[in-house]
Parts: sequence; structure tokens; C-alpha cells
Amino acid sequence: MIVFSDLYYDMHYLRYRKGMSGWKRLLWWMPGILMIAYTIGLASIKAFAPQDVRWLNVYLFLVGILLVPKFVMAVCSFLGWQHCKFHHTQKNRGNLIGPVLAVVAAGAFLYGLTIGPRRLEVKHIDLYFEQLPASFEGYKIVHFSDSHVGTFNHNMDNCLRRDIDSIKAQHADLIVFTGDLQNVAPEEITYHSDWYKELTNGGHTKVMSIMGNHDYSDYMRGPRKEMDARVQKHEALQRSLGWDLLLNEHRIIKRGKDSLFIAGEEWEAKEADDTTNYVNRVKTYAGIPQQAFVITLQHNPLYWEDHLVHGQGIPVPQLTLSGHTHAGQISLFGMRPTMLSYKEDYGLHQLEGKYLYVTAGLGGLVPIRLGTTPEIAVITLHRLKK
Repeated sequence: MIVFSDLYYDMHYLRYRKGMSGWKRLLWWMPGILMIAYTIGLASIKAFAPQDVRWLNVYLFLVGILLVPKFVMAVCSFLGWQHCKFHHTQKNRGNLIGPVLAVVAAGAFLYGLTIGPRRLEVKHIDLYFEQLPASFEGYKIVHFSDSHVGTFNHNMDNCLRRDIDSIKAQHADLIVFTGDLQNVAPEEITYHSDWYKELTNGGHTKVMSIMGNHDYSDYMRGPRKEMDARVQKHEALQRSLGWDLLLNEHRIIKRGKDSLFIAGEEWEAKEADDTTNYVNRVKTYAGIPQQAFVITLQHNPLYWEDHLVHGQGIPVPQLTLSGHTHAGQISLFGMRPTMLSYKEDYGLHQLEGKYLYVTAGLGGLVPIRLGTTPEIAVITLHRLKK
């Protein structure tokens, strides 16, 4: 993006303009050179991303005002130039269209950087099951995911405060968190740990959680001893919030004579992925009766359908709650980038009477949202009368 734009304008316009000395052309290249240096600096961070996300925010802002408009105009001009060559015309209409599209693109980018991540939608979903135990009619679950709290620290604290208050306002029977509490380091959690503790309502509200790919040390490499220590610190911090962290294990929730099971799986990945596989499904579901009503928490929704079809004797959950995709963070005309790699990348999905809900999440390492609003899902369970 950086090199193409500057190189195109330099080769097609600047070098042919009268009075355009080498120094003036260098000034044209200077913002791009500085952005390349900034990019290299961010890419060289050992921790995968800066712990102070303000460095990333400044970088993205500069991309929006410097690189995006220039790139859009260069592409339009290039296409117009090719059109002129093919049709043997002189007027490059790309130079007329380019500035308009550049303003639109820059405006959309800056909206996605400044306003989009600060919005919130509380989505209410009613689900009906024949197998739901009678005592759990109307059972309310608040599902949130992908807080990426480091993105809120120092920058969007008021938004996180609003999100916590919105969760509390639902007066749920159960709150579940499906992974990615941090960006890269457990220290991020300490800034607002007191706010997250409020979700338990002094121990009166159950909060169950699992870990996502960012909660492990796969993105912050180092000696195995250090990586394991970071994971253990993260686990300890989650438990210090009063949350019941499920690491390939399950819990029984009882109401009267009835019960249901919450199964918490660790991060699941295949050999081709760039992260480690931590899931142990045999351990997670050991002891759960085949006919039990099971709600599964799994950060990654990618393998949901495979597990329904190839259960291998493991109880099949009636409801699976996931996150991870952030609904692509960008959606244009209903098209999201995550749709290319995830069949169920966002929203409610049903297969053979079993449900999967993939939430858009609250945050993201890269704080951009355009067409996909951060959300909290309020899921109410109902018994379907036969």
C-alpha cells in the first residue's frame, strides 16, 4: 500500500513536473518512509503487539489519514490510466473518481477506528428445546466474549465500564465468558479487575469462563518456562475475579430436581493452525450422561459441525457458545472477511436441533469496527412443548 502509492505518483507525475527537484520528491516520499519505519517497529515487538495499545491506535489513525486516501487515489488513477491505454483516450477519469472515493474510504476507516468500537448492542435471543429440563424454563444466560481488555486500557475505559454495567443490568441466572480476556499479557487484566469482579454480584451470580487463543502464550514467545508462567498467571487472575474458569472440565447446575451441564473446552486448533491445540474433549465430558442437557463453551466455532456429526461417543451439546471471530470486525453489504474461513462465523446457527451462537464480541486487538457492532448476547432458554 505504502510503496505502490508513492511509486505510482512519483513515476507518473512528480518526475515530469517542472521545478520538482529531488528534494521535493523526497518530501513527498517522507510520510511513507516514516510509516514504513513505524510498521517495522510494531512488527518487531517481541510481545506480538504493544501492551500500551495507544501506539497501535496512533498508527491506525495515521494509516487512515495518510495511506488510505493516497492508496485509493493511486488505484483509481492506475485503473483510469489502463483504461486510457486500452481505449486510446487522453482523459483519465480515475483522477476524477479517485478523490471522491478516497474521502469515502478515509471517512469509513476513521469511523471504524473512532466510533465503531465504542458502540454496543445488547442482543436478546430466545431458544426452544424439547430436552430442556422443566425447572430451567426461562433460564437467562448472558454471553460475552473477546474483551481484549488491553485495548480498553488507557483509551476506552468508559466503554468497558458501560459494557460491565450492561451485563449486570440483565440480572442473569448465569454469565458466561468464552475467551480472549487479554491481548497478549495477563498484566492487562489488573487495570480493571475490580470491574470484572462486579459481575459475580458478591457471589450471588455464577460467572463461568474459558480461555481463548490470546489467553495462552502462543503469541508471546519465549522459553517454555516463561510461557507456562504467563498462562498460570492468567488462570490465577481469572479465578481471582470470582469466575469459575473451566479448563477441559464441566459443572452441574441444579434447579429443584433438574440439572444441566456447562462444559468448558480449552482452545481447539488443528495441526495446520499457528497455535497449539489445548482441548481434551474426552476429559471435558467425562461423567456427563449421554441424554443430559449440555451447554458447551468453546472459543473457536470452526469445528462445531464436525463434532455434531462425529461425536465419537461424547455427549452432543444442545447449545454451543463461541466467540473468536469478532464477526470479522468489518462487514460491507453483509460480507465479512471471516466468512472465507468460517462456515459459522457469526450469529445463530442450527443443525439437527442443536444450536451454535457465535457472538461478535466486545473488543479486539485491532480496535476497528465497521458494520459489526460489539455485543452482549442475552440468551433465554425455553422448554418446547411436545
